[in-house]
Amino acid sequence: MTTHRFTAAAWHNVLGTLPPALTVASGDTVITETIDAHGIDKDGVQRAPEPNPMNGPIFVTGAEPGDALRVDIVRMTPIRATGWTRASLAGNVVDPEFVRNLPPRDKVNWRIDRQGLTASLEPAVPGLEHLVLPLEPMIGCFGVAPAGGQAFSTATSAENGGNMDYRGFGPGATVWFPVAVPGALFFLGDCHATQGDGEIVGTGIETCFEVEVRLTVEKSRNLVWPRGESATDIFSVGNARPLDQALQHATTDMFNWLTSDYGMSPTAASHLMGQVVRYDVGNVFDPAYTMVCRIEKKWLPKLSEP
Repeated sequence: MTTHRFTAAAWHNVLGTLPPALTVASGDTVITETIDAHGIDKDGVQRAPEPNPMNGPIFVTGAEPGDALRVDIVRMTPIRATGWTRASLAGNVVDPEFVRNLPPRDKVNWRIDRQGLTASLEPAVPGLEHLVLPLEPMIGCFGVAPAGGQAFSTATSAENGGNMDYRGFGPGATVWFPVAVPGALFFLGDCHATQGDGEIVGTGIETCFEVEVRLTVEKSRNLVWPRGESATDIFSVGNARPLDQALQHATTDMFNWLTSDYGMSPTAASHLMGQVVRYDVGNVFDPAYTMVCRIEKKWLPKLSEP
């Protein structure tokens, strides 16, 4: 297994079938530095236009349609001492008649303490003078090329992943994407120092990271939606609008996961999901919303050894 240090020379505002910037073998590790959602790098230099410019694509040898690409998020190290957010809730997450009461959506700065691993407003807002947030790094936008020669904007998400902005996509998580084109063509970017559920101001704390991921092809694992796993949970991800459709996709995928990989009967899966499922909200700001259907591993039957 090889570790590649990938220095991007160009970035993309779509996830699509584009010429590979790097080719790796299944099981290889890639270390790369991201730029922020506005295309600004760790030195404050504008490198690419918004929204959410992606590093990649990375071609993974052996990946074919009908396979899954496993992405292990090994490490996310902050490489910039500043980040930014918007100063107001987004208009689509409050009652329509309340929008006129919201403050301006100014861009505001945050100071990132890379030693203490915290973030604080700079300058502080009255009432939040002592607000210091622990860093909880996450990848806002990543995924693979979609089928049929499509190219999806990095402002949205679909079956291939994209701008899902789910807090669970951080170090230690494993994520699977359905492969739709040869090589999978993996993209990565839009990293956040921390973020509340839903990305309801339209941003997390946008900044730059050195990200380490391991990319592995799982043959004939024919997925429809992204899936993930942490130390304690498994989760299915649905991306759509309206929000109930995203929930339906995630719920259906979890049901299929339990009845296939875990060998549960439809009745058993229904009983278990009905009582132990937890729903997490990913992005509710962009064109497609993200819902996550999550189950703690302690409730799952043990998988048989291959």
